Amino acid sequence: MLLERELELTELGEAITQSQAGRGRVVLVEAPAGLGKTSLMRASLDAAATDAVAADAGLRTSLADLNRAKSDYERAKLDWERAQGLFKAALIAKSEYDASNAAWQTADAGLAQAQARVAQAKAQKDSADKHITQIRANLTRASDVLDKTVYQAPFDGTITNLPVREGETVVVGIQNSPGSTLMTLADMAVITAEVRVDETDIVNVRLGQTAEVTIDAIPKKVFKAVVSEIGDNAIVRSTGVSTSQQTSASQEAKDFKVVVTLQEPPQNLRPGLSATAKITTAARTNVLSVPIQALAVRRPDELKPVGKGSGAVEAAAPVDPASNKKEEIQGVFVLRNKKVEFIPVETGVAGTTDIEVTKGLKDGDEIVTGSYKVLRTIKPGTSVKVDNSAPKKDESS
Repeated sequence: MLLERELELTELGEAITQSQAGRGRVVLVEAPAGLGKTSLMRASLDAAATDAVAADAGLRTSLADLNRAKSDYERAKLDWERAQGLFKAALIAKSEYDASNAAWQTADAGLAQAQARVAQAKAQKDSADKHITQIRANLTRASDVLDKTVYQAPFDGTITNLPVREGETVVVGIQNSPGSTLMTLADMAVITAEVRVDETDIVNVRLGQTAEVTIDAIPKKVFKAVVSEIGDNAIVRSTGVSTSQQTSASQEAKDFKVVVTLQEPPQNLRPGLSATAKITTAARTNVLSVPIQALAVRRPDELKPVGKGSGAVEAAAPVDPASNKKEEIQGVFVLRNKKVEFIPVETGVAGTTDIEVTKGLKDGDEIVTGSYKVLRTIKPGTSVKVDNSAPKKDESS
């Protein structure tokens, strides 16, 4: 199946009105209203900052008044103490003594008043600072709410699926339950094909290997691709479920998911198209190869040549169950002097129809090919007739 890189968006900020049950309704958010609210909060923040500056100036003024009141208090206190000594010595009149006492009490009251004004100015300054903090917090919240009304996509793409509309109910995702998908954004610049590889072949697949992809919707055209991802978990072929999700072992055939990335995808591709990939796991040039159909497997006791006077194909001897444990030999039948001889071979890379022979044959050897029944019953030393003509089609079929 042809896939594309997908991103499922499950959050839209204030566009989803959430309730305690985790459900909500898709609503239309008007961005200008949110912008006006944040602009008003910014203006309020500026006004609060101005009030804080004024409160700071008032605090400094109160501190200056406090210092002046302290000076007046100290001077009035010295005058009062001097007047007490002079009055006891009968050097000043009673009126001067009373005036000094009144001036000292007035200075004391002025000092207390200045201290109260400083405390009041400090309280106003703290209130202004806290007001600024509160407005900044409200502005941060409003800006966050405004930002959530628009979800910035991490890449440029095309919306390929829009399952919800305005007014429909959506569910917010929690730990064990996925949320509603609001839309699917696809990056059509990166096209990948997801294929399944048999468990017997997956060991030969590596990242970066080349592949040829054919798409059913675009026949007679092959697209170049490379392997970009190899699955780690096996998938049961009959159910499509990963083995890691099964509670019991299964003996069914299994596949592995492999993702190949198309190098030059055409513009008319669409998600979900069916595709087939041929992955090149190994390549050999200028090697000796034989048709896979020519390979045969024999046990040592089956390699006895046929008796004299017998020139026809003979059936293999009955198989002894105890002999199944003996070593089996892989090889091909080579034609020598109009008779076949079984030659053991070692094989390498296998293709669709041919297989590489690394040891046992040399270039120019004539080998015997045929149906499985013929190769299974033929024995070394059997006389054969060479017929390289194409097989005739069965007219009755």
